[in-house]
Amino acid sequence: MQPMSQKVYIETVGCQMNVLDSELVIGALRKRGYDLTDDPAAADVLLFNTCSVREHAEDKTYSALGRVRLVKRDKPGAVIGVLGCMAQKDQDAIRKRAPYVDMVVGTGQLGAVPDLVDKVRATREPQLAVSLGRADGGRNEVEASFVSYDPARDPSMRPTPFQAYVRIQIGCDKFCTYCVVPSTRGPEQSRPPEHIWNEVRQLVDQGCKEVTLLGQTVNSYVYESGDTRTRLSDLIAGMHDVAGLERIKFVTNYPKDMTDDLLDAVRDLPKVVKYLHVPVQSGCDEVLKRMKRSYTAAYYMEMLARCRELVPGVSVSSDFIVGFCGETEESFQKSMELVREARFKNSFIFKYSERGGTKAAERYPDDVPEEVKKRRNNDLLAVQNENSRLDHRAQVGRVVEVLVEGPSRREQSNRERGATMQLTGRSMADHIVVFDGTERLIGETVKVTVTDASPFTLYGDVQLDEVVGTTGADPSRASRGVPPARPDRFSLPLV
Repeated sequence: MQPMSQKVYIETVGCQMNVLDSELVIGALRKRGYDLTDDPAAADVLLFNTCSVREHAEDKTYSALGRVRLVKRDKPGAVIGVLGCMAQKDQDAIRKRAPYVDMVVGTGQLGAVPDLVDKVRATREPQLAVSLGRADGGRNEVEASFVSYDPARDPSMRPTPFQAYVRIQIGCDKFCTYCVVPSTRGPEQSRPPEHIWNEVRQLVDQGCKEVTLLGQTVNSYVYESGDTRTRLSDLIAGMHDVAGLERIKFVTNYPKDMTDDLLDAVRDLPKVVKYLHVPVQSGCDEVLKRMKRSYTAAYYMEMLARCRELVPGVSVSSDFIVGFCGETEESFQKSMELVREARFKNSFIFKYSERGGTKAAERYPDDVPEEVKKRRNNDLLAVQNENSRLDHRAQVGRVVEVLVEGPSRREQSNRERGATMQLTGRSMADHIVVFDGTERLIGETVKVTVTDASPFTLYGDVQLDEVVGTTGADPSRASRGVPPARPDRFSLPLV
């Protein structure tokens, strides 16, 4: 009689880097014979990959841990693990609030998760594995984590088989005063370009058509070996001609590191998506100085103008924090003015959340009332939504190339699908595009005529005779033994 396979459940909170981390952890566990389940009650191992950027993200994790306490009661042999940034920052607090947690594993030790699970089962003792501090751990530990951890990829963990994240850098040396990333992710370290190019080829062999290159400040990427210095532009050029690869994206960018050679690559290399995410955080120089962002609002606007000059038609999005320490009404109005002038495609707007261990928490009082933060968030969002509406309306009448990702959210809730369904994907300028089509288009790049627009979405009609291939791409999935994309693939819980 065959032994029953062990099952693993995972929830992920936070950024794309965390989503990739979860894929890699599950890939490593699959090699040990584990199957993925989306039912925590059926799992033998329950993992929670965490985020510490905002208090709300941490609250979600503690709430999730409370829900699975009953699983531990009913199945005492189940292993519960907390992974990632919260584990790195708050290992003692986690064990105090949730003493039934068996593993606490920091960001630099995720490759050890399978061995730690085995240790818990063998000893029934809690396991703690966190990275050394920046001073003690340094870059050698970070480099070692790349070598041991990143190669294991698991296509079944990705929302689609034809899109994948690729880590090119971890850690951060910017030390923004509000941010925990330098302490939770460690020093900034870039991967060797050959490792990245090999991983991209591996992903394409698995059927991947689009890669998104990830880094905390991705355009800070530089790898030096002997006399050779590889920049992000060089890295992108080195993967551009991989047969079967159709699109290359990269996030997130730091304003001071937006170089002309990178912008030239975005403009001149046809597979590179014409989209830049460049957080500004505030339009007030005094606030930017307290944040330690190392630039002024004027510098940011000059950088933005240079992006649009060198890459005609580029879409740009941004991030803002409202209610940061000492932000007055006058300070906030400067952010409003910058948003009106910048005309971002979209922006992600967050209320400031004080984080223990950051310089802001040590130096400045969190002195903006919560109701003021909420109002400012809504006011800034209203201005941005109008900009987004104008940006999207300008696309009406154009023909855009869309990589079809699957059924739209509306279609996913429709249990009576016909031959035609509502599909969604993204354009080469990163606009969300919705249109009617057949399931066979999922995973293909098609031309869509834009007929209408909302602040968040383009709507259009697909040109069914226009399935598009990119130069150097292999148009045949079957020739590589790649199964067609399935719209009902298991979706990673991203909370």
